[in-house]
Amino acid sequence: MTDPAHTPRTTDAPARRPLRLGTRRSKLAMAQSGMVAQQVRELTGRDVELVEITTYGDVSRESLAQIGGTGVFVSALRDALLAGDIDFAVHSLKDLPTAAPDGLTLAAVPVREDPRDALVSRGGRTFGTLPAGAKIGTGSPRRMAQLNAWARSHGLDIETVPIRGNVDTRIGYVTSGKLDAVVLAAAGLNRIGRLAEATELIAADIVLPAPGQGALAVECAASDPELAAQLAELDDPGTRVAVTAERSLLAALEAGCSAPVGALADLVADGQATELRLRGVVGTTDGTELVQMSITGPAPASDDEARALGRELAAEMLAKGAAGLMGERTP
Repeated sequence: MTDPAHTPRTTDAPARRPLRLGTRRSKLAMAQSGMVAQQVRELTGRDVELVEITTYGDVSRESLAQIGGTGVFVSALRDALLAGDIDFAVHSLKDLPTAAPDGLTLAAVPVREDPRDALVSRGGRTFGTLPAGAKIGTGSPRRMAQLNAWARSHGLDIETVPIRGNVDTRIGYVTSGKLDAVVLAAAGLNRIGRLAEATELIAADIVLPAPGQGALAVECAASDPELAAQLAELDDPGTRVAVTAERSLLAALEAGCSAPVGALADLVADGQATELRLRGVVGTTDGTELVQMSITGPAPASDDEARALGRELAAEMLAKGAAGLMGERTP
């Protein structure tokens, strides 16, 4: 009989190190990354630690249009991924350049939040009831173009004011009285628990959101297929085809993410079949000229089919003069 005191002990396999999730330092980025981190913990059984990374877009005080917009909130995170300093990163998908980077893979596009823009104004006013000469703050030429066009079509007198800063800073312009209202992404407000401060959710028929707005991108190194496969469990196929079509439109217009381009794709049921409707808009920031069009096709069965829909709508918009409304175009 074996003496229990001398029975060899089995030891558990050594615990794997925590996964390192790269994130920007802003309150919104930390909230988004924290949400994904918890989902990854549940998926993998591994701890996830947040690694805060400062991007060029976080420290520059220039407008996004001046610094180019494309990639300014993303490049430092991607550099850290490629260097092996982090294992994966979470981005706001609307900040991602449309060109796929070498060595990285877009492992997951989780379920999208509300893609619409939200108005935060003093006195609980909606857009249509803002006072004459109201100053509305936004850092987005896309929003400026559509807000100015909508105001003009309804005989409203507004002034769009370029602003930068995090959500607290932007809402602070309203509470301090410097501005009558600001326009922000509803998804961002919701993720930091401040959606109740919105006085109006702006219908997409009035202001089309940025391509990919409301969606997150979970990116990792292509050299780690095991992690990529685990992160892929977070992917939502409907969201992915929608944002793929939107970003394909943006790419085919040869426009960066600071260009005045709006796009929204949504799946619509038509009897027995499901179709994808893609809407796009390009305009001058003063709102005097807009090219706004839409296209509907069978629900894409692949990313390639979604991209084809985006390219088709872009070709139609370019034929209607969209290129001349975008200002500087990316090379």
